[in-house]
Amino acid sequence: YALQTVTEGNEHVIRARFADANFFVRNDQKRTLEEFLPQLDSLTFQAKLGSMLDKTRRIEDLIIALAPKANLSPDEETTARRAAHLCKADLATEMVVEMTSLQGTMGKYYALRAGEPALVAEAIFEHYLPRSAGDIVPKSRAGLVIGIADRLDSLTGLFAAGLAPSGNKDPFGLRRAALGLCQLLIAWDLDFDLRAAVRSAARRHALDVTAQTQTEVLDFITGRLRSMLLDEGYKYDVVEAVLAVQSHNPAKAVQAIKELTVWIARPDWGQILPTYSRCVRITRPYAETFTVQPSTFVDPAEHDLYTALLNAESHLTPGTGSPDTFLNTFLPMQDAVNRFFDSVLVMAEDQTLRNNRLGLLQRIAALANGVADMSKLEGF
Repeated sequence: YALQTVTEGNEHVIRARFADANFFVRNDQKRTLEEFLPQLDSLTFQAKLGSMLDKTRRIEDLIIALAPKANLSPDEETTARRAAHLCKADLATEMVVEMTSLQGTMGKYYALRAGEPALVAEAIFEHYLPRSAGDIVPKSRAGLVIGIADRLDSLTGLFAAGLAPSGNKDPFGLRRAALGLCQLLIAWDLDFDLRAAVRSAARRHALDVTAQTQTEVLDFITGRLRSMLLDEGYKYDVVEAVLAVQSHNPAKAVQAIKELTVWIARPDWGQILPTYSRCVRITRPYAETFTVQPSTFVDPAEHDLYTALLNAESHLTPGTGSPDTFLNTFLPMQDAVNRFFDSVLVMAEDQTLRNNRLGLLQRIAALANGVADMSKLEGF
Protein backbone atom coordinates (compact mmCIF):
# COMPACT_ATOMS: atom_id res chain seq x y z
CA TYR A 1 0.00 0.00 0.00
CA ALA A 2 2.83 2.39 0.92
CA LEU A 3 4.58 1.72 -2.40
CA GLN A 4 1.38 2.44 -4.30
CA THR A 5 0.95 5.70 -2.42
CA VAL A 6 4.52 6.79 -3.24
CA THR A 7 4.03 5.77 -6.88
CA GLU A 8 0.83 7.74 -7.21
CA GLY A 9 2.44 10.77 -5.56
CA ASN A 10 5.36 10.70 -7.98
CA GLU A 11 3.04 10.24 -10.95
CA HIS A 12 1.07 13.28 -9.84
CA VAL A 13 4.24 15.41 -9.66
CA ILE A 14 5.50 14.18 -13.02
CA ARG A 15 2.17 14.73 -14.75
CA ALA A 16 2.09 18.27 -13.38
CA ARG A 17 5.60 18.95 -14.70
CA PHE A 18 4.70 17.55 -18.10
CA ALA A 19 1.57 19.68 -18.16
CA ASP A 20 3.67 22.76 -17.35
CA ALA A 21 6.17 21.87 -20.07
CA ASN A 22 3.37 21.36 -22.58
CA PHE A 23 1.97 24.79 -21.71
CA PHE A 24 5.37 26.50 -22.01
CA VAL A 25 6.20 24.85 -25.32
CA ARG A 26 2.82 25.70 -26.82
CA ASN A 27 3.24 29.34 -25.82
CA ASP A 28 6.82 29.45 -27.15
CA GLN A 29 5.78 27.99 -30.48
CA LYS A 30 3.49 30.92 -31.16
CA ARG A 31 6.67 32.74 -32.24
CA THR A 32 9.76 31.83 -34.22
CA LEU A 33 13.07 31.56 -32.37
CA GLU A 34 14.31 34.78 -33.97
CA GLU A 35 11.30 36.67 -32.62
CA PHE A 36 12.58 36.08 -29.08
CA LEU A 37 15.78 38.03 -29.79
CA PRO A 38 14.50 41.48 -28.75
CA GLN A 39 13.66 40.12 -25.29
CA LEU A 40 17.36 39.35 -24.75
CA ASP A 41 17.88 43.09 -24.38
CA SER A 42 16.03 42.93 -21.05
CA LEU A 43 18.13 40.01 -19.78
CA THR A 44 21.31 41.30 -18.12
CA PHE A 45 24.49 39.36 -18.79
CA GLN A 46 26.47 41.52 -16.35
CA ALA A 47 25.89 45.14 -15.37
CA LYS A 48 29.16 46.42 -16.88
CA LEU A 49 28.94 44.18 -19.95
CA GLY A 50 25.37 44.80 -21.03
CA SER A 51 22.52 42.49 -21.90
CA MET A 52 22.42 39.01 -23.41
CA LEU A 53 21.58 40.73 -26.69
CA ASP A 54 24.85 42.69 -26.41
CA LYS A 55 26.69 39.46 -25.75
CA THR A 56 25.02 37.82 -28.75
CA ARG A 57 26.14 40.66 -31.01
CA ARG A 58 29.72 40.40 -29.72
CA ILE A 59 29.72 36.66 -30.42
CA GLU A 60 28.41 37.27 -33.95
CA ASP A 61 31.14 39.82 -34.57
CA LEU A 62 33.86 37.63 -33.08
CA ILE A 63 32.86 34.71 -35.32
CA ILE A 64 34.04 36.74 -38.33
CA ALA A 65 37.52 37.11 -36.80
CA LEU A 66 37.76 33.50 -35.62
CA ALA A 67 36.43 31.77 -38.74
CA PRO A 68 39.81 31.72 -40.58
CA LYS A 69 41.61 30.58 -37.41
CA ALA A 70 39.16 27.67 -37.05
CA ASN A 71 39.52 26.76 -40.76
CA LEU A 72 35.85 27.29 -41.56
CA SER A 73 34.76 26.90 -45.17
CA PRO A 74 32.50 29.62 -46.61
CA ASP A 75 29.43 27.42 -46.05
CA GLU A 76 30.49 26.64 -42.48
CA GLU A 77 31.01 30.32 -41.79
CA THR A 78 27.53 31.12 -43.09
CA THR A 79 26.10 28.45 -40.80
CA ALA A 80 28.15 29.71 -37.84
CA ARG A 81 27.06 33.31 -38.30
CA ARG A 82 23.38 32.40 -38.50
CA ALA A 83 23.63 30.06 -35.51
CA ALA A 84 25.53 32.71 -33.53
CA HIS A 85 22.72 35.17 -34.26
CA LEU A 86 20.21 32.78 -32.68
CA CYS A 87 22.41 30.99 -30.13
CA LYS A 88 21.06 32.76 -27.02
CA ALA A 89 17.49 33.41 -28.21
CA ASP A 90 16.02 30.46 -26.30
CA LEU A 91 17.05 32.11 -23.00
CA ALA A 92 13.95 34.31 -23.44
CA THR A 93 11.59 31.38 -23.99
CA GLU A 94 9.22 30.28 -21.25
CA MET A 95 10.55 26.73 -21.36
CA VAL A 96 14.17 27.74 -20.69
CA VAL A 97 13.23 30.37 -18.13
CA GLU A 98 11.48 27.58 -16.22
CA MET A 99 14.12 24.89 -16.89
CA THR A 100 17.48 26.57 -17.52
CA SER A 101 19.31 23.27 -18.07
CA LEU A 102 17.47 23.02 -21.41
CA GLN A 103 19.26 26.06 -22.88
CA GLY A 104 20.62 25.11 -26.27
CA THR A 105 18.44 22.02 -26.44
CA MET A 106 15.26 24.06 -26.79
CA GLY A 107 17.06 26.46 -29.11
CA LYS A 108 17.85 23.54 -31.41
CA TYR A 109 14.27 22.27 -31.57
CA TYR A 110 12.68 25.70 -31.83
CA ALA A 111 15.10 26.55 -34.66
CA LEU A 112 14.13 23.39 -36.55
CA ARG A 113 10.44 24.13 -36.05
CA ALA A 114 11.00 27.67 -37.39
CA GLY A 115 12.52 26.23 -40.57
CA GLU A 116 16.18 26.95 -39.85
CA PRO A 117 18.68 24.59 -41.54
CA ALA A 118 19.51 21.49 -39.52
CA LEU A 119 23.19 22.51 -39.36
CA VAL A 120 22.24 25.85 -37.81
CA ALA A 121 19.99 24.16 -35.26
CA GLU A 122 22.70 21.66 -34.32
CA ALA A 123 25.30 24.43 -33.91
CA ILE A 124 22.97 26.28 -31.52
CA PHE A 125 22.90 23.18 -29.31
CA GLU A 126 26.59 22.34 -29.74
CA HIS A 127 27.97 25.71 -28.73
CA TYR A 128 27.29 24.85 -25.06
CA LEU A 129 29.39 21.67 -25.34
CA PRO A 130 31.23 20.40 -23.41
CA ARG A 131 29.05 21.20 -20.41
CA SER A 132 31.31 19.35 -17.98
CA ALA A 133 34.42 17.16 -17.86
CA GLY A 134 33.90 14.05 -19.96
CA ASP A 135 31.00 15.54 -21.91
CA ILE A 136 30.79 15.30 -25.70
CA VAL A 137 32.21 18.09 -27.87
CA PRO A 138 30.73 19.71 -31.00
CA LYS A 139 30.78 17.64 -34.15
CA SER A 140 30.53 20.67 -36.42
CA ARG A 141 33.00 23.48 -36.93
CA ALA A 142 30.13 25.96 -36.66
CA GLY A 143 29.28 24.71 -33.17
CA LEU A 144 32.97 24.67 -32.30
CA VAL A 145 33.68 28.27 -33.28
CA ILE A 146 30.56 29.64 -31.56
CA GLY A 147 31.55 27.77 -28.39
CA ILE A 148 35.03 29.28 -28.56
CA ALA A 149 33.66 32.80 -29.18
CA ASP A 150 31.13 32.53 -26.34
CA ARG A 151 33.76 31.45 -23.81
CA LEU A 152 36.31 34.04 -24.92
CA ASP A 153 33.70 36.79 -24.63
CA SER A 154 32.82 35.72 -21.09
CA LEU A 155 36.41 35.35 -19.92
CA THR A 156 37.71 38.66 -21.28
CA GLY A 157 34.65 40.67 -20.26
CA LEU A 158 34.19 39.29 -16.77
CA PHE A 159 37.90 39.56 -15.94
CA ALA A 160 37.80 43.19 -17.09
CA ALA A 161 34.74 43.73 -14.88
CA GLY A 162 36.73 42.52 -11.87
CA LEU A 163 34.86 39.23 -11.60
CA ALA A 164 37.70 36.76 -11.91
CA PRO A 165 37.12 33.65 -9.78
CA SER A 166 38.55 33.76 -6.27
CA GLY A 167 38.64 30.90 -3.80
CA ASN A 168 35.40 28.97 -4.09
CA LYS A 169 33.60 31.87 -5.74
CA ASP A 170 32.98 31.48 -9.46
CA PRO A 171 29.40 32.67 -10.05
CA PHE A 172 29.81 32.92 -13.82
CA GLY A 173 31.46 29.51 -14.24
CA LEU A 174 34.69 30.89 -15.65
CA ARG A 175 36.73 27.88 -14.54
CA ARG A 176 34.37 25.67 -16.51
CA ALA A 177 34.54 28.08 -19.46
CA ALA A 178 38.34 28.03 -19.54
CA LEU A 179 38.48 24.26 -19.22
CA GLY A 180 35.82 23.87 -21.91
CA LEU A 181 37.81 26.13 -24.21
CA CYS A 182 40.89 23.92 -23.81
CA GLN A 183 38.83 20.75 -24.30
CA LEU A 184 37.39 22.12 -27.54
CA LEU A 185 40.75 23.04 -29.04
CA ILE A 186 42.37 19.76 -27.99
CA ALA A 187 39.49 17.54 -29.14
CA TRP A 188 39.56 19.20 -32.57
CA ASP A 189 43.39 19.27 -32.62
CA LEU A 190 43.08 22.89 -33.71
CA ASP A 191 46.25 24.93 -34.23
CA PHE A 192 44.88 28.04 -32.54
CA ASP A 193 46.73 30.98 -30.95
CA LEU A 194 44.79 32.07 -27.88
CA ARG A 195 46.81 35.28 -27.58
CA ALA A 196 45.39 36.65 -30.84
CA ALA A 197 41.92 35.31 -30.04
CA VAL A 198 41.87 36.98 -26.62
CA ARG A 199 42.93 40.27 -28.23
CA SER A 200 40.09 39.95 -30.75
CA ALA A 201 37.55 39.25 -28.02
CA ALA A 202 38.86 42.12 -25.88
CA ARG A 203 38.42 44.66 -28.68
CA ARG A 204 34.71 43.90 -28.92
CA HIS A 205 33.86 44.97 -25.39
CA ALA A 206 32.74 48.52 -24.60
CA LEU A 207 34.57 48.04 -21.31
CA ASP A 208 38.34 48.53 -21.54
CA VAL A 209 40.08 45.14 -21.47
CA THR A 210 43.68 46.13 -20.76
CA ALA A 211 46.78 44.25 -21.84
CA GLN A 212 47.28 43.26 -18.20
CA THR A 213 43.76 41.83 -18.04
CA GLN A 214 44.35 39.89 -21.26
CA THR A 215 47.50 38.41 -19.72
CA GLU A 216 45.53 37.43 -16.63
CA VAL A 217 42.95 35.69 -18.82
CA LEU A 218 45.65 33.74 -20.64
CA ASP A 219 47.32 32.78 -17.35
CA PHE A 220 43.95 31.63 -16.02
CA ILE A 221 43.35 29.44 -19.07
CA THR A 222 46.87 28.02 -18.73
CA GLY A 223 46.12 27.16 -15.11
CA ARG A 224 43.05 25.14 -16.09
CA LEU A 225 45.00 23.45 -18.89
CA ARG A 226 47.82 22.56 -16.48
CA SER A 227 45.40 21.04 -13.96
CA MET A 228 43.69 19.02 -16.66
CA LEU A 229 46.97 17.60 -17.99
CA LEU A 230 48.26 16.72 -14.52
CA ASP A 231 44.94 15.01 -13.73
CA GLU A 232 45.43 12.96 -16.88
CA GLY A 233 48.71 11.67 -15.48
CA TYR A 234 51.37 13.58 -17.41
CA LYS A 235 54.58 14.33 -15.52
CA TYR A 236 54.73 17.72 -13.85
CA ASP A 237 58.14 18.71 -15.27
CA VAL A 238 57.12 17.79 -18.83
CA VAL A 239 53.90 19.78 -18.54
CA GLU A 240 55.77 22.79 -17.14
CA ALA A 241 58.48 22.64 -19.82
CA VAL A 242 55.98 22.70 -22.68
CA LEU A 243 53.45 25.12 -21.19
CA ALA A 244 56.25 27.62 -20.50
CA VAL A 245 56.49 28.03 -24.28
CA GLN A 246 53.26 26.75 -25.84
CA SER A 247 50.45 27.40 -23.35
CA HIS A 248 48.81 29.80 -25.83
CA ASN A 249 48.11 26.85 -28.17
CA PRO A 250 46.53 24.01 -26.14
CA ALA A 251 46.26 21.43 -28.93
CA LYS A 252 49.90 21.83 -29.98
CA ALA A 253 50.96 21.87 -26.34
CA VAL A 254 49.27 18.52 -25.71
CA GLN A 255 50.89 17.01 -28.78
CA ALA A 256 54.29 18.30 -27.63
CA ILE A 257 53.76 16.87 -24.14
CA LYS A 258 52.93 13.47 -25.63
CA GLU A 259 56.07 13.55 -27.79
CA LEU A 260 58.33 14.71 -24.97
CA THR A 261 56.91 12.04 -22.64
CA VAL A 262 58.14 9.39 -25.08
CA TRP A 263 61.60 10.95 -25.25
CA ILE A 264 62.19 11.10 -21.51
CA ALA A 265 61.42 7.37 -21.31
CA ARG A 266 64.26 6.53 -23.71
CA PRO A 267 67.25 4.70 -22.22
CA ASP A 268 69.66 7.29 -23.69
CA TRP A 269 67.74 10.31 -22.34
CA GLY A 270 70.33 10.56 -19.57
CA GLN A 271 72.90 11.49 -22.25
CA ILE A 272 70.70 13.59 -24.56
CA LEU A 273 69.43 16.13 -22.01
CA PRO A 274 72.76 16.79 -20.24
CA THR A 275 74.48 17.33 -23.58
CA TYR A 276 71.92 19.92 -24.63
CA SER A 277 71.83 21.51 -21.17
CA ARG A 278 75.58 22.27 -21.32
CA CYS A 279 74.90 24.58 -24.26
CA VAL A 280 72.08 26.34 -22.43
CA ARG A 281 73.66 26.75 -19.00
CA ILE A 282 76.87 28.36 -20.23
CA THR A 283 75.03 30.88 -22.44
CA ARG A 284 72.10 31.67 -20.16
CA PRO A 285 73.78 34.59 -18.32
CA TYR A 286 74.20 36.56 -21.58
CA ALA A 287 71.37 38.79 -22.83
CA GLU A 288 73.39 39.73 -25.91
CA THR A 289 73.19 37.44 -28.93
CA PHE A 290 76.67 36.87 -30.37
CA THR A 291 77.29 36.52 -34.10
CA VAL A 292 79.13 33.39 -35.26
CA GLN A 293 82.10 34.16 -37.50
CA PRO A 294 83.47 30.89 -38.97
CA SER A 295 86.63 32.70 -40.09
CA THR A 296 87.74 33.01 -36.46
CA PHE A 297 87.57 29.28 -35.68
CA VAL A 298 90.92 27.91 -34.50
CA ASP A 299 90.07 24.38 -33.41
CA PRO A 300 88.74 21.55 -35.63
CA ALA A 301 86.06 20.90 -33.00
CA GLU A 302 84.63 24.36 -33.71
CA HIS A 303 84.44 23.62 -37.43
CA ASP A 304 82.83 20.23 -36.78
CA LEU A 305 80.23 21.68 -34.43
CA TYR A 306 79.42 24.52 -36.82
CA THR A 307 78.94 22.04 -39.68
CA ALA A 308 76.64 19.94 -37.48
CA LEU A 309 74.72 23.07 -36.48
CA LEU A 310 74.19 24.18 -40.09
CA ASN A 311 72.94 20.71 -40.95
CA ALA A 312 70.55 20.77 -37.98
CA GLU A 313 69.22 24.23 -38.80
CA SER A 314 68.60 23.21 -42.40
CA HIS A 315 66.38 20.33 -41.25
CA LEU A 316 64.50 22.29 -38.59
CA THR A 317 61.19 23.84 -39.59
CA PRO A 318 60.46 26.88 -37.40
CA GLY A 319 57.09 27.07 -35.73
CA THR A 320 56.29 23.35 -35.56
CA GLY A 321 56.57 23.27 -31.77
CA SER A 322 57.47 19.60 -32.05
CA PRO A 323 59.90 17.95 -29.60
CA ASP A 324 60.26 15.11 -32.11
CA THR A 325 61.51 17.51 -34.77
CA PHE A 326 63.84 19.34 -32.38
CA LEU A 327 65.34 16.29 -30.68
CA ASN A 328 65.71 14.25 -33.86
CA THR A 329 67.60 17.24 -35.25
CA PHE A 330 69.75 17.60 -32.14
CA LEU A 331 70.51 13.90 -31.73
CA PRO A 332 73.16 13.68 -34.52
CA MET A 333 74.94 16.70 -32.97
CA GLN A 334 75.66 15.10 -29.60
CA ASP A 335 79.14 13.84 -30.40
CA ALA A 336 80.16 17.15 -31.96
CA VAL A 337 78.89 19.04 -28.88
CA ASN A 338 80.79 16.79 -26.47
CA ARG A 339 83.99 16.99 -28.52
CA PHE A 340 83.66 20.76 -28.59
CA PHE A 341 83.48 21.02 -24.80
CA ASP A 342 86.36 18.52 -24.42
CA SER A 343 88.63 20.33 -26.86
CA VAL A 344 87.75 24.01 -26.56
CA LEU A 345 87.86 26.51 -23.73
CA VAL A 346 84.64 28.41 -24.31
CA MET A 347 85.45 31.23 -21.89
CA ALA A 348 88.74 32.08 -23.58
CA GLU A 349 90.59 35.24 -22.56
CA ASP A 350 90.42 36.49 -26.13
CA GLN A 351 87.03 38.22 -26.34
CA THR A 352 86.58 37.51 -30.04
CA LEU A 353 87.11 33.78 -29.55
CA ARG A 354 84.91 33.75 -26.45
CA ASN A 355 82.01 35.59 -28.06
CA ASN A 356 82.23 33.47 -31.19
CA ARG A 357 82.06 30.25 -29.18
CA LEU A 358 79.20 31.57 -27.07
CA GLY A 359 77.36 32.53 -30.26
CA LEU A 360 77.78 28.99 -31.57
CA LEU A 361 76.30 27.54 -28.38
CA GLN A 362 73.52 30.12 -28.33
CA ARG A 363 72.36 28.91 -31.74
CA ILE A 364 72.32 25.32 -30.50
CA ALA A 365 70.33 26.36 -27.43
CA ALA A 366 67.91 28.21 -29.73
CA LEU A 367 67.01 24.99 -31.55
CA ALA A 368 64.41 24.39 -28.82
CA ASN A 369 62.80 27.83 -29.25
CA GLY A 370 59.05 27.50 -29.60
CA VAL A 371 59.16 23.89 -28.43
CA ALA A 372 59.79 23.74 -24.67
CA ASP A 373 61.82 25.25 -21.86
CA MET A 374 64.07 22.24 -21.43
CA SER A 375 65.57 23.71 -18.25
CA LYS A 376 62.35 22.80 -16.43
CA LEU A 377 62.90 19.08 -17.06
CA GLU A 378 64.14 16.82 -14.30
CA GLY A 379 67.87 16.18 -14.71
CA PHE A 380 68.61 19.34 -16.69
